[in-house]
Amino acid sequence: MSVAQIKNLQRRLANLEAEATEELNRACGHELWQTLGFDAFDSLEDGDRRARANYYYGQLQTVRELKDVVG
Repeated sequence: MSVAQIKNLQRRLANLEAEATEELNRACGHELWQTLGFDAFDSLEDGDRRARANYYYGQLQTVRELKDVVG
């Protein structure tokens, strides 16, 4: 990959990470999920919010793994 491609990929990954973080904050109603992880989602009574939180948490984990590989 060229330097420009890597920088573009890093920018897109940062955008996805920001989106996932914002959606997780919205779904949970707080930022405690950052320290609690899945335990914060299990306490959500609304099934739709819990499903959305699990989806975005998976997205966030994927983005972080890719960022570790890309640098």
